Amino acid sequence: MGFRKVIGMAALAASVALTGGVQAADTIRIGDINSYKRLPAHTIPYRQGAELAIEQINAAGGVLGKPLEMISRDDQGKPGEAVRYAEELFAKEGVVMISGSLFSHVGLALSAYAGQKKRLYLAAEPLADSLVWQKGNRYTFRLRPSTYMQAAMLAEAAAESGAKRWATIAPNYAYGKDAVAAFKKILKAKNPEVEFVGEQWPALFKIDAGAEVQALEAAKPDGIFNVTFGSDLTKFVREGTLRELFQNRTVLGLLTGEPEYLDPLGAEAPKGWIVTGYPWYEIKKPEHQKFVEAYQAKFDDYPRIGSLVGYNTMLSIAAAMEKAGNTETEALVEAFKGLSLDTPVGPVTYRAIDHQSTMGAYVGVTDVKDGKGVMVDWSYRDGAAYLPSDEEVRKLRGAGS
Repeated sequence: MGFRKVIGMAALAASVALTGGVQAADTIRIGDINSYKRLPAHTIPYRQGAELAIEQINAAGGVLGKPLEMISRDDQGKPGEAVRYAEELFAKEGVVMISGSLFSHVGLALSAYAGQKKRLYLAAEPLADSLVWQKGNRYTFRLRPSTYMQAAMLAEAAAESGAKRWATIAPNYAYGKDAVAAFKKILKAKNPEVEFVGEQWPALFKIDAGAEVQALEAAKPDGIFNVTFGSDLTKFVREGTLRELFQNRTVLGLLTGEPEYLDPLGAEAPKGWIVTGYPWYEIKKPEHQKFVEAYQAKFDDYPRIGSLVGYNTMLSIAAAMEKAGNTETEALVEAFKGLSLDTPVGPVTYRAIDHQSTMGAYVGVTDVKDGKGVMVDWSYRDGAAYLPSDEEVRKLRGAGS
């Protein structure tokens, strides 16, 4: 592409952004709904990753000859607000589809809306399994590896650890419940001799860490499966360390290795936990290094997992539109089924059977280096290897198509 064309495309995108969209026909608009004020440590990096992808896509000529534009709304972590904004984005802003969202209860509300209104929704980050299984529908797809997939990765490590008595702690809503259910089911299948001796269910972002740690200690487990995140994780780690809950025990942490949650702990980060996360600082794949360099150049900051997810979300949308050849909903739905694309973490495919992508996760061990929590001894696990059989998926999904 010539230099003048790139500059012209960038100028057009800037003009649209400044005016709020002169004419919807001049751009392809994507509705973005996320909990920006409720959990900014995760959602701001997400938006930045999406913005980087859109900038690169538009600089290369856009999609179907038009630039992409993202119109954002903040759902405040409330399902009702998310659905209200979804309706507004379609009716008033002319978006062709919606994407984003973080919390599972919000994602499930948007999925129900998509199914009822026949609007396309790419759930970028909600992890509840039912989003693509029990409550899945024709119009909902998901990018991130689900709770089942990541729990399966950790259950594999749990089975290898030799720990027999397990306790769990997870936030008391869809994401936490799905994660614990999947972990128990998969670990029991891998090692029928394990037993579960305790379950703790703190309310999201309202954890009484002292009481939870005391209850877990009383159960005398050999291993602990932790699903808390954000401020709940920080409080749990500090209280558990103070009371020596984690000593001489196998501890697994779902999402704990993600910079969004590990970085705030600093030197207080736990050591020796087996976690899923994002060791961006050590991933040497050329595609990933290119992404990191571009992200740092644009934002003068390092990427988080949210950054990667936002970036891959927009790459997925652009690829689906190019495959469909237009932006009509039904054509995009068919394009997403079986869609394959290259991403900074490697190839990703959206499975036709349940609309779940095969994007994987990094599994490693926590440590502290230079006063910061890091992941060591990590490896990337392909999401396709941690999904149930097609037969089981058909039973779970039922009539969903």
